[in-house]
This record gives sequence, structure tokens and C-alpha cells, in this order.
Amino acid sequence: MAAQDATASGADTQGDGLRRRTATPVVPIAKGYTAEEVDGKPNKEKPKTQGNSFIQTLDDYEFLLAPLVFTALAFFTRMWKIGLSPIVTWDEAHFGKFGSHYLKREFYFDVHPPLGKMLVGLSGYLAGYNGSFEFKSGETYPENLNYTYMRLFNSAFGALLVPLAYYTARELHFRRPTVWLVTMMVLFENSYTTISRFILLDSMLLFFTFTTVFCWAKFHNQRHDPFSPEWGLWLFATGLSIGCVCSVKWVGMFGTALVGLYTIEDLWNKFGDLKMPKTELTAHVGFRVIGLIVIPLVVYMFSFWLHFLILENSGPGDAQMSSLFQANLKGTEVGKDSPLEIAFGSRATLKNMGYGGGLLHSHVQTYPEGSNQQQITCYHHKDSNNDWFFYPNRLQAEYDPEGPISFVGDKQTIRLIHAQTGRNLHSHAVSAPMTKADYEVSCYGNVTVGDTKDHWIVEVVSDAASNDRSKIRTLTTAFRLRHSDLGCYLRAGTVNLPQWGFKQVETTCVKENKPRDVYTHWNVESHTNERLPPGDPGSYKSPFLRDFAHLNVAMMTSNNALVPDPDKQDDLASKPWQWPLLHVGLRMCGWDDSIVKYFLLGNPIVYWGSTFSLAFFACMVVWYGIRWQRGYDELTWAQVDHFHYSGVYPVIGWFLHYLPFIAMARVTYVHHYYPALYFAILCAGFCLDWYTRNLHKGIQWGIFTVLYAAVIFLFWLFRAISFGMEGSSQQWKHLKWFPQWRMTD
Repeated sequence: MAAQDATASGADTQGDGLRRRTATPVVPIAKGYTAEEVDGKPNKEKPKTQGNSFIQTLDDYEFLLAPLVFTALAFFTRMWKIGLSPIVTWDEAHFGKFGSHYLKREFYFDVHPPLGKMLVGLSGYLAGYNGSFEFKSGETYPENLNYTYMRLFNSAFGALLVPLAYYTARELHFRRPTVWLVTMMVLFENSYTTISRFILLDSMLLFFTFTTVFCWAKFHNQRHDPFSPEWGLWLFATGLSIGCVCSVKWVGMFGTALVGLYTIEDLWNKFGDLKMPKTELTAHVGFRVIGLIVIPLVVYMFSFWLHFLILENSGPGDAQMSSLFQANLKGTEVGKDSPLEIAFGSRATLKNMGYGGGLLHSHVQTYPEGSNQQQITCYHHKDSNNDWFFYPNRLQAEYDPEGPISFVGDKQTIRLIHAQTGRNLHSHAVSAPMTKADYEVSCYGNVTVGDTKDHWIVEVVSDAASNDRSKIRTLTTAFRLRHSDLGCYLRAGTVNLPQWGFKQVETTCVKENKPRDVYTHWNVESHTNERLPPGDPGSYKSPFLRDFAHLNVAMMTSNNALVPDPDKQDDLASKPWQWPLLHVGLRMCGWDDSIVKYFLLGNPIVYWGSTFSLAFFACMVVWYGIRWQRGYDELTWAQVDHFHYSGVYPVIGWFLHYLPFIAMARVTYVHHYYPALYFAILCAGFCLDWYTRNLHKGIQWGIFTVLYAAVIFLFWLFRAISFGMEGSSQQWKHLKWFPQWRMTD
């Protein structure tokens, strides 16, 4: 950028021709900026001539008319021919099914928070759907399911991205041509269009990501009028939006981090303002704690409260929750008619009380190394291989099923015999297969064959129903199992076995004695014994906060387990480095000529232009940093402020939404890049705005008109991949610019 003259920059000119920074710089109005922009308010250009009244009216109301036109186009692109494909497409198989569970009020488990899926359920309810369809991938929708309406509901979130992009660009003080370009890059982005047309969570995730950035920008522009109603409104709206985006997918946490960094910087600057009274500084901190921490947390927790409230019936996700939670679900078998107290001879299932813990499990398969004995795991699904018999230890008299009833209690030494194979729960001084510091746990021997390494000592931790620890009770008693010979404790952690262990949770005997380690805590989930009267342990309620924490850790554990399987070929997965380069796309369905095909691929100029802008922005930072260090004071404080908040923060947002996927070990797909893409688009808008701001208006509009035309043309060229490809895919071989774009083979 051309340097400002010495007077404009507020600097003194030295004999060597370099300008030295003043100690207390004046805040001048930079060329290309208005006084309103310096004050952090939207720029409103004043017409120099009266001109035609109609044209003048259009110009005055552009901030209403332009977004209306863009939004109308957005609804068209997101909804046109949306019901063309009558089959369950891509992840509709997951999220449509989750919506069905809400309509049937059946408890299920998923790695994502519930808000987006509740909205899917709401779309089904509004469509008159009863939740009976199974949403199997590739299956044709039945006539009684208005899938088109459900898709339209989702697509509305995708369409609303466009006005949000428009008004966010205005709040970032981009000039009108740039505002229109940013809006068009969102409007005519093929991947945003395609992903919004199906029953998925991505359009909702993007919507709340966009609202978070918009509300943050609005709040930032109120910084000169703190504690005003509008300032408070946008602060709390930012918090509300953060809560919503985090309640759709945990990717929303990255947007939270962006606002968090801004808040830390803002408060640090206020802390350095010695003129600010301490009471005012305290008020600033207090408002931000409430607005940006408390409100998001309340929204996030409220979504789970609704989740638990709606899903009152037993369903496929029960096993992920605590036994006491399951016992309070309608139609559950957990605790139903189970005798309250455990006796020798009782057949029971043991639930690990760690967050996301499963059921103690065994099967006929053996360890491929170590002892080569029968495997012990933790499993999250109901299975007869989860059943165990409580037996006395080998030093006691042989168990007599007709003899006196003897109850199991604290400090007793017992055996656990696997019901299906008849083998004893066993441990020995052999390293566990994955966690080498722990001992391996296996199944060994039978009722008569074995040794003292089959002995386990019961240590009662707590009981939700009683202070009496003399007996173990179904559901309510938490206890540990200590190996009598080795002194280690039975533990089911968060490590999954390889494919030979069916990806089930490794169960070990941990040497360290940590009484508060909940992964060493167990309870009896279900229990049968014909000699004991039935009880009603489900009458005890499970606390919400415990259930909330339990489910979130279970989600995190399952999410971490979504790692690429070396034994399987996943043609849909991709690497993060491929996304900004538009190196690959994704087939969303089968590729037969008889079905409508969709290919998830972005608009080339949007992707490559935004990626180039990130590299270009890095060069800008280096360039201005070097010149600043050399004493050139060519940027006014208004320009520095604009560069900081409208340029740096979008780039930080991109890094926060992109880099974590590089560090993650989990499997990744192209749609994981879509939130980061928005920040790259804002960066592209900033770079163009920065270098065209001071050009002649005719030249400005000439440059931007070419860019508008390129964005629209490429969207239209690739429209079939978004609106549906009918017939042979060979019709679109002209779109296969690279071999990795698998549109035709």
C-alpha cells in the first residue's frame, strides 16, 4: 500500500527520509476509510451528487435489497429439485435414524451432541413422520415419509448462511463490492449447496458457526459503547450462538476458542488501561463470564436435558449409560424384577461405572499373544456373553444350589464364572495386550478346574440406596474387584483392542490402587435368581449432572475410537491436506446409471482463491512486520485495527477449525473442512478489499465483476453435482479436471 504523507500518518520526518513512530500516535482517518469505520460503526458512503432519485433510493436501501435478492437465490439453489433422489443418501442413514428415535422417544447413542438431531426429529414431526422407517443406506423412502419436507427443513439453515455472510462482511467493514463477493462465494459454493440439501447436521453446524462470527463482529463494533443495551444484546447473542454450535457438533468448540482468544486480548487491553476504574474492569469480566461461559454452558446442558426428557423409552443406546439411568427408562429390562440383593448362584451382568463404560464380557476367541487364553473385554451392547455367575471361592465349601442362601458382601472373596463358556474370570502376571503396564485378564478353567488366581475380593465403594455395605445390591452398589493373589484391580479403560478383539474395550488388572478411579468401579446391572424375591431397584433416580457427565465422556471416548481401520479400505475418507487444494471430492451415493448421483465438491475458484488468500495474507503480515521494524509508519491506527480484527481473526478462525483435524487420529472426510472454508472466504474478502479499496471506483467494479462472473460461471458449470446427476455419469466427464475427482468411473 502506498505510504501516507507525514501529516496524515501523524509522524515526524527525519533527515534520512524514514518516518519515526510517535510515542502517542494520533488516530488519523486513513485513505479509503471513513470516520464511522474508525468508530467501529458500519461504513455508510455519502453520495456526492443527487443523481437519479430511483437509483439513489436503491443505493440507500442496498443493505436491505441486496441481501433479500441474495437470500432468494440461496433458497432457490438449496431447494431446487431437492426431492429428486428418493433414496437414503450418505449420512441420512445416520441422522434420519436418530430423528426417528426422537419421534419414537427411544434412547440412542451418538458421538455428537443432541441439538442438531433434535431439529432433524422436529422436521420429521412437522412432516407427519411417525419414526417407523429404518433409514438404511441406499433404501428408497416409503410413500408415507415426506423426506422432501425434511430435506427442505435442513436446507433452510443452508440458505440462511447467505444473509449471515452478507451482514458479517459489512460488520467487518468491507466495501460494498467485497461484501457482495463474500456473499456470492457462500451463495455459489457448490459444496455448501450440496451438503445443505440432505438430512444432515452440516447445514445446522454451518448456520450456528456463521451466527457466532456475525454476533462476535456485532459485539466488537459496540466496544466504544460498553454496557449499553445493544452491547449487552450482542454479547449474550454471541454466547447463545456458541452454545448452539457446540450443541450440534463439538467442532463448534473451535469457534468458541476464537471468541475466547478475542476476549482474552480484549480484557488484557482493558487491564492495561490504568484510567479504567477497577469496578468497571470487574464488570467487564463479569459480563463476559456470564455471556460467554455461563450462557453457552446452560444452552449446552439444556440440550441434553431435553434429550433425556424426550428419550424416555429404552432403545439401542442404553448400554452406554449407567445402570441406574437405564433402570428408569420405560420398557427396559435392566433391573426389571431383579432381586435387590446378590447371592451366590445369582446370574448377573456387571457394568463398568467409568464414563462410557460397558458390560464385562467374554467370548470363545482367545488372545493372539500373551497367555493365549479366552479374551475378556467390555462391550456396549446386550449379549448373552455378558452374563456371569457369582460363586464362592475355591477355599470354601462347594456351592450347593439347594443349600442355605448366602449373600455377597463387602470384603468377601468370590469367583465369577462366565455363563456361556463356564470359565472363571482370571488374572496372572502376564502383560495386558495393549496397556503393557497392567496385567492381562482372561477366562480360564471351569467350575472345578482352576486355582486361586480365579479369586477376587469385593470392595464396596458406595451405595445409592443404603449405608449398609454388608450386601451388594442391584444397580445401586458400586464396588471394586481386587485380585486376591496379585493385589491388582479389575479395570475397563478407554483403550480399544484391535480387530482381533472386535474393537471392544480392553479390560485389565491395574496395579495401582486408585480408589477414585471410576473405571475400576462396577455395579450389577441385571440379576436373576429364582430363590430370591423380585425387587424394584429402578425406583432410585439417576442425577442429571451425573448422567450429563457420563454421556459426554462416553461420546468423547467413542469419538476417539473413530480411527482409520488398516484392515478396511474407506474410499470416502480423505486427508486434511487435500481439502484446501480441492484435491478430492466425495461420492454421496451409489454410482449406477439408474439412480440420481451427487458428488461433494467445492467451487474451484472459491476453494483455490480462498486458499491462496491465506498464503497471501501471511506474506502481508511478513511485509508489514518488516517495514514496521525498519521504521516505516505507513499504516494508520484505523488501518492496523482493520487489519487486526477483519484480517487476523478470520485467519485465526481458519487455523482453529483446520489444524485440529491434522492432529486428530480419527478418520476424516471432506465435509470436515466446511467451517474452516468460511474463514478462508472472509480472508479472501479482506485481501481483495485491502488492495482495491483505494482504486478508482470503475477499476474496482471491473475487477469485482470479473470475479462475480467467475464464481457464478463455475457454480453453474458444476451445478449437476449439486442438483443431481441423472443417467450415465459419462455425461459429466468434462467436469473431471483431475483423476481424483471420481465423477465418471
